[in-house]
Amino acid sequence: MTTYKGINGFAVQSVATDPSPLDEGQVWYNNATYAFKLASATTVGTWAAGGNMGTARYLVGSAGTQTAALAFGGSTYSAATEEYNGTSWAGGGSLNTGREAPGGAGTQTAGLAFGGFKQVPPSPSYSTLTELYNGTSWSSNPTGMNTARALMMQAGTQTAALAAGGDVETPTRVTGATESWNGSTWTTLPATLNTGRRSTTGCGTQTAALGFGGFRDPANSPPVGILSATESWNGSSWTTVNSLNTARSFLAGAGIQTSAVAFGGGTPSVTGATELWDGTSWTSNPNSMTTARNRLGGAGTQASALAFGGGPPATAATEEFTGPGTPVTQTITTS
Repeated sequence: MTTYKGINGFAVQSVATDPSPLDEGQVWYNNATYAFKLASATTVGTWAAGGNMGTARYLVGSAGTQTAALAFGGSTYSAATEEYNGTSWAGGGSLNTGREAPGGAGTQTAGLAFGGFKQVPPSPSYSTLTELYNGTSWSSNPTGMNTARALMMQAGTQTAALAAGGDVETPTRVTGATESWNGSTWTTLPATLNTGRRSTTGCGTQTAALGFGGFRDPANSPPVGILSATESWNGSSWTTVNSLNTARSFLAGAGIQTSAVAFGGGTPSVTGATELWDGTSWTSNPNSMTTARNRLGGAGTQASALAFGGGPPATAATEEFTGPGTPVTQTITTS
């Protein structure tokens, strides 16, 4: 009789805890749960519930990864910061200036917050403010963005970030302006988005970014409304590429320029719809978020993303996304 050792040249490993990271096809015996287990690849992306945020909110800023995410700001002009460890959220240092819909970039221990709506009685004001997070507290940068804005595309790190588009204080309320951040100052770049927009999102790096979705008011010229348009950034110019399957605004995203995931938003009805980008086109994922929402935060990669907050009404719900092709643990049974 052929054995596992005879085929593979080694015996099944006995361990007290499941190994991490996993390799597809990996087999082991968990001696704490008395079960044989297998790492098999997912065929479609799946969402699973994570730990709820401490404070329900929408229009939240975001950065980091699925297991080390950062949430900051949000409704109503919140300064609160929370950190996610892959299981639960814990409070972090507060922003110096509370705001809604700020841009975000970087990691949990080296985060960047920029722009947004700040509260200046009697009405909200568009912000240029930039703050840096060191894992404990935020520090205000002496210089801010060149264009005050909120609800923008964002990408990059604490020392090399990108912002484009957004909601601005002009009659049209949309911009295609692009700015780069070098760790201390913002520079307005010559290239603008091909389709100026607000209520949009993005992912990637300062020199290889992807922006998708958004909104143009009916009064804009042309009066596009909710957008499916996707644009790719190469460090010097934006190129229009294949559109989302579902036009939406107020959505979230994660990943890189060649491997991204888009989720949530308004169509105009709130949705939990999820799409995957392979560098060329978007594919609708069969599984949607359990909690449909817009104005939410997103972090991570296509294989391992995180969705949190959003509304309406404001929610603390957090969901973890495992992308297709990612090895997951299955218990081997005889049934």
